[in-house]
Amino acid sequence: MFWIASFIFSLLQQHQQTLLNQLKEVTGTTDVQLLQQALQVSNGDLAEAVAFLTEKNAKVPQQDETTYYQTSQVASDRYISVGSQADTNVIDLTGDDKDDLQRAIALSLEESNRAFRETGITDEEQAISRVLEASIAENKASLKRTHTEVWSDSPNPHDRKRIDNCPVGLKNVGNTCWFSAVIQSLFNLLEFQRLVLNYSPPARVHDLPRNQKEHRNLPFMQELRNLFSLMVGSKRKYVDPSRAVEILKDAFKSSESQQQDVSEFTHKLLDWLEDAFQMKAEEDREGEKPKNPMVELFYGRFLAVGVHEGKKFENTEMFGQYPLQVNGFKDLHECLEAAMIEGEIESLHSAENSARSGQEHWFTELPPVLTFELSRFEFNQALGRPEKIHNKLEFPSMLYMDRYMDRNREITRIKREEIRRLKEHLMLLQQRLERYLSYGSGPKRFPLADVLQYAMEFASSKPVCTSPVEDIDTSAPPGGTTGQQLPPPSAGLASGPATAPSGAQQQRVPIHKPFTQSRLPPDLPMHPAPRHITEEELRVLEGCLHRWRSEVENDTRDLQGSITRIHRTIELMYSDKSMMQVPYRLHAVLVHEGQANAGHYWAYIYDPHQRCWMKYNDISVTKSSWEELVRDSFGGYRNASAYCLMYINEKKPFLTEEEFDKETGQILSGMDKLPPDLKQYVKEDNELFDKEIQEWDILQARKAQQEKLALATAAGATASAASSTSTSSSSPQPMSIESSPPDNAVPQQDPEYMEQPSPTNDSKHLQEDTERAISRAAAEQEERSPEALLNAAIKLEYARLLRFAQEDTPLENDYRLQHIIVYFIQNQAPKKILERTLLTQFADRNLAFDERCKSIMNVARAKLDLIKPEEVNMDEYEIWHQDYRNFRETTILMVTGLELFQKANYVEALMYLIYAYQYNKELLLKGLYRGHDEELLGHYRRECLLKLNEQAAAMFESGEEPEVITGLGIMNELVVPCIPLLLVHDTERDLLAVEDMRNRWCSYLGQEMESNLQEKLTDFLPKLLDCSTEIKSFHDPPRLPTYSALELCERFSRIVAALGRVPTEGR
Repeated sequence: MFWIASFIFSLLQQHQQTLLNQLKEVTGTTDVQLLQQALQVSNGDLAEAVAFLTEKNAKVPQQDETTYYQTSQVASDRYISVGSQADTNVIDLTGDDKDDLQRAIALSLEESNRAFRETGITDEEQAISRVLEASIAENKASLKRTHTEVWSDSPNPHDRKRIDNCPVGLKNVGNTCWFSAVIQSLFNLLEFQRLVLNYSPPARVHDLPRNQKEHRNLPFMQELRNLFSLMVGSKRKYVDPSRAVEILKDAFKSSESQQQDVSEFTHKLLDWLEDAFQMKAEEDREGEKPKNPMVELFYGRFLAVGVHEGKKFENTEMFGQYPLQVNGFKDLHECLEAAMIEGEIESLHSAENSARSGQEHWFTELPPVLTFELSRFEFNQALGRPEKIHNKLEFPSMLYMDRYMDRNREITRIKREEIRRLKEHLMLLQQRLERYLSYGSGPKRFPLADVLQYAMEFASSKPVCTSPVEDIDTSAPPGGTTGQQLPPPSAGLASGPATAPSGAQQQRVPIHKPFTQSRLPPDLPMHPAPRHITEEELRVLEGCLHRWRSEVENDTRDLQGSITRIHRTIELMYSDKSMMQVPYRLHAVLVHEGQANAGHYWAYIYDPHQRCWMKYNDISVTKSSWEELVRDSFGGYRNASAYCLMYINEKKPFLTEEEFDKETGQILSGMDKLPPDLKQYVKEDNELFDKEIQEWDILQARKAQQEKLALATAAGATASAASSTSTSSSSPQPMSIESSPPDNAVPQQDPEYMEQPSPTNDSKHLQEDTERAISRAAAEQEERSPEALLNAAIKLEYARLLRFAQEDTPLENDYRLQHIIVYFIQNQAPKKILERTLLTQFADRNLAFDERCKSIMNVARAKLDLIKPEEVNMDEYEIWHQDYRNFRETTILMVTGLELFQKANYVEALMYLIYAYQYNKELLLKGLYRGHDEELLGHYRRECLLKLNEQAAAMFESGEEPEVITGLGIMNELVVPCIPLLLVHDTERDLLAVEDMRNRWCSYLGQEMESNLQEKLTDFLPKLLDCSTEIKSFHDPPRLPTYSALELCERFSRIVAALGRVPTEGR
């Protein structure tokens, strides 16, 4: 019978908490004591309770109210509802008419109660339903979009293939980053993972479910098992949780949408899991009190010890997620201390029968998984909307809970009293120190030691008197006179002011002379100094000031030392071993970035096996660090901060220990963890993925073969056309000297879009260089044989190019663009590669215009034919030439992008700069001289995004529908897809640029705007605030113009010289 009574008591607790939550949502009041008083006065009638809270004379309840010992509320149900939407039945509340307010409240309560009576579903559950509806709707709508979709899967399944045993990510199916963050945190609790994977529904469920909970929870449990099994054994890099989300959606009926709150979802998820496991536990242990593994894992108990009007009371309560206020506290322990003590509690410890009331909480049983909700949202009653608290709050990686345990109650009280006494003394010392450091009675105050020093400097200064009129030209008549000549002022001042002639003074009076009348006194010192002080006075004063300054400095040092020692004493108050017996290690941190009504969630989760932190950001799972976690989680930096902390008992390793095979003793991993039904489920999904990869590979091979045949046909047609002409000209080859194999040939670009190529420029340029080398060799070489001339010419040409490679030139003069050998030399290409490339230059058929060049060309071609495959690795040779072609292509992208940027054509410039930066970065991975200046490219890539963001924001601010659509289109299709490129390398300037862009759009949240603009902004912000560094499907590379070597050098030199004048600090 005891457990029945407990169950009934629990229902009463939940009912009371439901009423509190409704009151909290309707009135915006977060004071639990005030809410409880309203319920008590109204005897549970919500309308009367609301009226009580909104009365003009409603006050915070006094300490003599009986609500202090009525604390039987389940702490796991305490959360703040954020972002709830307004009712469609709008009543104007902007005026002072109190009847309107009462009608709005009554309407809200009536709607809430009617919905609950009709459906049995609370407002809280409907809120979750709304966000799930929005998530699924957005996911389905995304399938119908015809433009390039930023958030779609990569068409190449190899991009979506899991690497080794990396953790599996979760796809964001539309505002479901909260789902991903919570599920990943729970999945990485291996004990929880095992419970879910090995869950089997009760046998009786094979019949029709008996109630709504079974209809909802059991299908959800099956989909959660399926999802967990894919996260264990899938070959995919990330998996789709839509089916589990659909089960959640189908449990409720609503069509509105909002961004879901993590703690709210976690609370509801654990409730559903608890219900599902409770059904199984009741079936397995008929006649006994069932043990629910979810309760055992996540729920604990605390003792509420209180005093009311001198009468002591104690209540034991259960809690799940423990709520903590952030505002006004600097670290987690301060939050916990404040949460454990409510009201005035001195009477708890004193023998006097005080009338004061208050209560303390003492944990009697902590759960293995201890979860803290950090209340970072508060309702702004003036603005009528929730706001996020961005204050910094520190928390440790190892948390010792001993000071909050009931068994340590007495020693903790002693220590708290000692800390209280120390803090009082500390406050007095800080006040005394402040008087030394901020001395004075006016608005401006200074350190007293400095004041004394300044006084000493003043006293010891010597006055230097200089008349300010000595430098004035007195020969010219002063302004404002009528030309009447006056005696020179210097004459009247020669004997000092005391002997100035009275006649001169009388002459000046009737005449208006602005300059001379505003003249400074002639005996004013040039700098502040005492006018009259004797040596004796100065000696005494300096002695006093020296002594006083030394005394002040000593007093200041003593106070600072005392303050430091007290701080240290407080820090070490709980450091003895007896108070470090309940260690909890930080397991997961759920982070929110954004504002109260829009943002993005991700999670940091500790991997005890790799001993490192992992960042789970939707489909992206990457290694992280404690430093990155601190930066993103403590708050006070950007708009990101921890929202939920999950600690696990360090003395219960089973929470994160792998499971062992009972027969072999080996660790179970991968598919071996799964029960048979889930093994089959994952196997089928992996087979589908393997089939997708196979089909993709076949399709790509077919495309490659078709392209190869088309290129071969085109090459044959070109050769036939060339053989029919009387003169032979080489094909344009801007990428390297030697023509590329057919596989690497590029089809002719559309002449209407691209600039017309110059087919013979490169050949003529190389021909002229080669002819000059041959002519010089013939002039310097005594032996005239073709082979001797070839060797001499190659040496001369190599020496010339070597000088170019070794020359220190400005950025705009890049000899690598003029000749491939310069590029090879600077990047230390093998000697054999250089030799074959130079031979290829001299084997060009364009040299056959005279007998000498023709004979040298024939010798060079013969030498090429004699090179054996083992002498020159042709694969390596082709790789070097392909690298140079890539360098040329990157340069073209860079030049085109910078030219468009210079013309303020930022939309077209962006893709050129994005691809130029990416290609250049790949080149630089092989060597410093493989690419261009990374800072220069990074600067203009960043500036282009900032310019586009500015343009889009200005369009949004206009409020005109076409402008707004265009602006959001720029953001969705250009800016947002590029943000991961700035985040992935985590450079300071790129991060600041992203922060600037996000802050610009987040600033609109606090502004009044039309509802359609607000809706568009709410839909757009989660995409902008997504911190994933996963590169989604992207625009195709832009089509490239074809430049000759000379044209490319000229355009490169011109644009780099023009834009290279950007201030250094801007790069």
